[in-house]
Order: sequence, then structure tokens, then C-alpha cells
Amino acid sequence: EVQLVESGGGLVQPGGSLRLSCAASGFTFGDYAIAWFRQAPGKEREGVSVLWTSDGGTYYADSVKGRFTISSNRAKRTVYLQMNSLRPEETAVYYCVKSIGLPGEFWGQGTQVTVSS
Repeated sequence: EVQLVESGGGLVQPGGSLRLSCAASGFTFGDYAIAWFRQAPGKEREGVSVLWTSDGGTYYADSVKGRFTISSNRAKRTVYLQMNSLRPEETAVYYCVKSIGLPGEFWGQGTQVTVSS
């Protein structure tokens, strides 16, 4: 059974940092891309970053380039999203997703990130 469990969300002040984790199970970790999406209240889901676990390739949305870093630990089957210099408008539920747009697409339950003073 495929599972993606996000953690690491919380309340942070503007300019602060958080590291999100996505623990994966139920599939071969190195065979699939893992993406982070976010959805703010009243807005559509937005792609944030992608990691191709097979070769380490990455993608970042323009809005987060230079501030967010996606990485993984294969032994722990976990993908991370390090988020620095957070902005209030980045308050959202953050989701990790396996195989976005492909057969076998699977979404985690999400973790809330609130950026507020």
C-alpha cells in the first residue's frame, strides 16, 4: 500500500524557516518523482518543487527559487523541503505527491504551514 506522510509544518514568523518531511512507503523509492504542492485557502493547488529520485534532478517554481531546497534521504525513504525566508502569502497546506500527472499518482494528507507574526 502506497503511503506518503508529511510532517514538519507549523507556525513560523515571516522570514523564518521550516523543513517539511515526506516519508514514503509501499513503492520503490528511486523509481518515481516526488513533488511538493501547496494550497492556500480559496486558491488552486500550486506546484512548488519536484525531485526526480532516480537521478537527483530538481525543479522549483519561480516564486521559491533561491529560498526552498528539495532533497532526499534514500535510506530513510524521505523527501525534504527546506523552506527559508518564508512569506505570509505562503501560508498553505503543503502536500507531497508521487507521480504527479501519471498513472499511480498519489497524494499525502498534507501538513499546515502558517506564516504569521
